[in-house]
Formats: sequence, C-alpha cells, structure tokens
Amino acid sequence: MANTFSDLGIKNQFIKGLKELSIKTPTDIQEQAIPTLLKNNTDFIGLAQTGTGKTAAYGLPILQNIDPKNDEIQALILAPTRELVQQIQKQLFKFTKYCEHQIFAEGIYGGEKMDIQLKRIQRTTHIVVATPGRLLDFIERGEIDIKNIRTLVLDEADEMLSMGFKQDLNKILNYTTGTRYTWLFSATFPEDIQSMVKTYMHKDAVTVEIDKNSLVNANISHHYIVTSIKEKTNVIARLLDKYDDDRGIIFTRTKAGAMQLTENLKAEGFAVEALQGDMQQKERDKVMRAFKNQSLQYLISTDVSARGIDVNNLAFVIHHQLPDQQEYYTHRSGRTARAGKTGESIALIISGEEQEIQKLQKDLDIKFKQLTF
Repeated sequence: MANTFSDLGIKNQFIKGLKELSIKTPTDIQEQAIPTLLKNNTDFIGLAQTGTGKTAAYGLPILQNIDPKNDEIQALILAPTRELVQQIQKQLFKFTKYCEHQIFAEGIYGGEKMDIQLKRIQRTTHIVVATPGRLLDFIERGEIDIKNIRTLVLDEADEMLSMGFKQDLNKILNYTTGTRYTWLFSATFPEDIQSMVKTYMHKDAVTVEIDKNSLVNANISHHYIVTSIKEKTNVIARLLDKYDDDRGIIFTRTKAGAMQLTENLKAEGFAVEALQGDMQQKERDKVMRAFKNQSLQYLISTDVSARGIDVNNLAFVIHHQLPDQQEYYTHRSGRTARAGKTGESIALIISGEEQEIQKLQKDLDIKFKQLTF
C-alpha cells in the first residue's frame, strides 16, 4: 500500500499545498481512489462515510487533470448543499496554492444573487462546484455549457436524492452528453442510487467500498436512554452539563421540535441555536459561522437542515427522537468522530421503542449500550 501522496501519483505542487493543510498521510478512500481517478478513464463509485477525506480523493485527480490553458469548463462537482459547495470550492483553492498555472473553480448555489454568480462563471472557469437546483436554472437559461466536461462528480449522492434532487440530477446528467466519466461518492447505497448507477454509469465502473462491514463509523460509541416525552428536555440539559467543555449537535425530527427545544435550552442558559428549514439563508449562515468559530457550543437541527454540515471536533450527537429512516441515523451519527477522532451518539427513546434500537443494531451492525441517569 502507498504511504504518501507522491506514491499515489500526486505531483509535488499539490503535495506542498497539502502539507500546509497538515494533510500528510492519505486516508483509505484517498489511497484506493486516487491512482484510479488520476487515469480518468473509468466511471467510479466510492462508498465512504462523510469525514473520510473524499474531497481530496476526487479533488486532487481533477486538479491534476485540468488543462489550465483550455478555458472550457472541464469538471463539474455536484453536492447537496450550499455549505458543502462552498467548502469543496475552498478546499480546491487551498490545494492549488503552489500550482504554476492558476486553476479556477467557481461555486453555483441558491441563496446568492444569480447575476453575481453569472459574472464569476463568465470569466475563465475550469471547475464548477454546484447544487443541482441552481445549476439547472443556469443550464436551462443557456448561461452555462457543460457539454464538454470530462469529469462529473456526484458528492454525497444519497443526500442529494433524499433531499429531492432526483429529477434535477437526471436532467443534468442528460445535458452532459459528451464523453464524460462519472465519479459517484455516497455514504450509503440505497435502491435509487443503484438505479441511477445502472442508467448513467458504465457497467464496468470501478467500485471502492471503505470499511464495508460497518456502515457507521467505527470510532463512534452508541448509547440510548429510556425516558418519557416530558422528561426529554431535562435529560438533554443534564447531558449538556456533562459535556460542558464539548461541542455537539442535537437532532429533532421536526422544525417545531427544533424551535421548542432551542427555546427551552436557552432558558436554561445553554449557548444553543437552531437550524431548520424555514430559516432565511442569511440567518442559517450566521448560525453556521457561530458554530464553526465556536462562539456557539451546541446546534439543534432537523435532518434536512444538517445536510452538508462539516464541522470537526464534535464530541457527540444527541437524538431527541430516533429518525424516520435508518439512513438518517447513519448521517446523524456520522457528524461526530470525524477525521479519526472518537465520538458519542446518544438516542433518547421512550418505553416501547427498544425494538427500534435492536433493529438499528442488527441492520447497521453496531452495538448500543443503555445509559441510566
């Protein structure tokens, strides 16, 4: 196995940029994906959790294969949320710090005026990073041409589909009619992803599955607490007291639940804010900034609002209720224990929900411990 990025075929100019970001040793997905993707001659499916280093796994091969003298858009990266798009764009920029020729990556996403983004992509743009909805607007208005892209990346494909982007993705894939290679990255592999793979990708696509025996990151310990609906807020307050030096996310099923819990915890003096679907983009950005720069200690979020959140050093996630779908449990708990750290996932259940815990144990191959207060 390769031990360095140089062994994998990454050029020195990028390795210098990586060193500055303290990225010295390739992660599993990087080790297994980069040599294949550098050749850029095959479709690719990478099954790996968020936080395993996927952006560098596909980003470095894309950057290394860009021809800076060609002004056309050569690669397109699709991601589920504005936050993730901005993050990918920022990382690509940092990777190219020491490149002799400039490589331009632009972001296209909702929540910002279209004409601002239009101005940016009218300049030389080699890579577009986009959310599906906004990109489709641009394509259908004839403002952007992605016909000649050589590489299309679908990042967090399962999240894009669970957010309702299926039709948009199908349309976008049909617009890129040239010879492009598609690289799909996903934490889970549900049926609609499998059918997308069948429709749009070559049957000989290379598949790499990281840690396939455990769908959920092995560094997370899973707990549950049996309580009553009335007592849930008190239990959470006591957990936050226990974690008073740490940061974490508390998940609720509904927007109303997120707002109510935020109000209750603020009244108890906790530094907490909510992320939920009715928020304006500006408010959402403000909350995310505060959470990232650590002036906000705890975040309360619905499943959809947490899409694409990538914050390191979260010690725990708390489930105010178990999610409707198992995949959401994977996504929720995967917010902690990133980049090799450990983390805790704690579910509050009411009497009678024990069988749901047993089902999660069996299907996700994880072990839950009961905590008593």
